[in-house]
Amino acid sequence: MILVTGATGNIGRALLDELRACGAGPVRGLTRSAAGARFPDGVEAREGDLADPAALEPALAGARSLFLVSRIGPDAEVLDAARRAGVEHVVMVSSITVRTHPHLGPARENAAVERLLQDSGMAWTILRPTQFASNTLWWAASIREGGTVRVPYADTGLPTIDPADIAAVARVALTEPGHRGRAYDLTGPERITPRQQVAALAAALGREVPFAEIGREEAHRQLSAVLGAEAADAVLDVTGGDVNDELRRVRDTVATVTGAPARPFHRWVAEHLAAFR
Repeated sequence: MILVTGATGNIGRALLDELRACGAGPVRGLTRSAAGARFPDGVEAREGDLADPAALEPALAGARSLFLVSRIGPDAEVLDAARRAGVEHVVMVSSITVRTHPHLGPARENAAVERLLQDSGMAWTILRPTQFASNTLWWAASIREGGTVRVPYADTGLPTIDPADIAAVARVALTEPGHRGRAYDLTGPERITPRQQVAALAAALGREVPFAEIGREEAHRQLSAVLGAEAADAVLDVTGGDVNDELRRVRDTVATVTGAPARPFHRWVAEHLAAFR
C-alpha cells in the first residue's frame, strides 16, 4: 500500500494518476475531505490532516510506502507515526534551496526535516525541486479579470519545473528499485523568466496580458501579507534578489530517472489554460 499525502495538491493529484497508470497496486490518498476528493478509479480516499499526526493512524494502517509533502504539519511527529505504523520507505518533497541557499530560514527548515527522515530508520528518497510552473496560478485571478500581472525580477530566468515531473520522479522512486538513499535535484528543461511566462500565457490565450515589473519593496509588502516577512524575503531572494549559478542550473535528473524529458513551461500552460480564462 502506498499512501500519498497532499493528494489533492499539484504534485499529489498527478502522482495518483501516475501510480494508477503504472499498476502500482493499492494506493491511498490522504485528504481533509474524502467526500470532495476526485481521485482516479481504484484509489482509496482517507481523511486526515498532516497538522494532526495523532489522527493519521487509520490512513497509515497497512501502508508500506509514503509520499510526504514536508513542512505542512509537525514533520517529526508525522515521521514517527509513519515509522510506528510500519512504513518502510518515504519519498519526501523538500526544496532545491537546501543546496542553493542553505542560509535562508525556509531552507534550513527543509534541511532539518531531511535529517529527521534520514535518521528515522526508514528508507528514504528526497526530491528537491526548483520553482514550480504552477506558481503562476498566483496570477490567474488578475489575468481572468484583465488586470496587470505585476512581478519583481521580470527578466530573471530560472529552470521552472512542472509539478507533474516531480510526480513522475516520485512514482519511479516509490515503485522501482535503486532510488532509496538518494536525493534528487529537480528542474525543468530550460530557464524561463516571468516576462516570458506571461508572454506564453498571452499567446495561449490569444490576447494581450498586461505586464509590469515592480520593485522588491512593493513585492515584499504583497508577499509578507500572505507568507510573513521572513518567508517573503526568502522567496524574493530565490526568485531574483540573490540567485546564483547553482539555482540557475538546468539539470537532466527528470529524464535520467523517468526516461522522459522534463516538460517545458508551454506544455504546462496548455494543460492548465482554463484557470486563466
